[in-house]
Amino acid sequence: MTFNQKITSLHLDVLKEIGNIGAAHAATALSNLLGKKIDMRVPKVEMVSFNDMMELAGGSENVVVGIYLRIEGDAEGSMFFILPIEQANRFIRRLIFDDSFDFKKRPVSDLGLSAMQEMGNILSGSYLSALSDFTNLKIYPTVPGLSVDMFGAIISIGLIELSHVSDNVIVINTSIFEEGVEDHETVRGHFFLLPDPDSFDAIFKSLGVS
Repeated sequence: MTFNQKITSLHLDVLKEIGNIGAAHAATALSNLLGKKIDMRVPKVEMVSFNDMMELAGGSENVVVGIYLRIEGDAEGSMFFILPIEQANRFIRRLIFDDSFDFKKRPVSDLGLSAMQEMGNILSGSYLSALSDFTNLKIYPTVPGLSVDMFGAIISIGLIELSHVSDNVIVINTSIFEEGVEDHETVRGHFFLLPDPDSFDAIFKSLGVS
């Protein structure tokens, strides 16, 4: 059985359930940070090809805000959280109370970068904590890195290892709803989860769905 064939709809359903639990934890932390009610949901988890992943992010040359970290411990891999620049701008402006903040302006405000880094810490930590709780595996995130660059350049770090054994990645679609904010301004981003090949077996065996 190849690496790609190991991932079934049952695996994706389990990851969606874990993702929604992680999203609930993240929403609580973001609510405390912003001082208003935040709701987060994972409407869909899917397996997509590298080409489809590039399309989801608007193309390999599309400039995005990306948070990257390595996953270490009993299950290792890479995780990315990708936001379109305008959505990242809107969220950070509300977070730091600065309507002039813009990731495209140089130099980028240190306060805005710190806020985005903190958001990355909260989101990635919440997801990995839920995954660790479900699997009883010891999973640790590294300190997230933040980059404003072309999507292809950001994601290439995690594709080097995975590309030897697969041409697919797991996408955790994530929506962040903020109290008092119109639906069309909802923040919609993508987590790209790239476990190292051996880590898939470790995760799903722990969940009883290997």
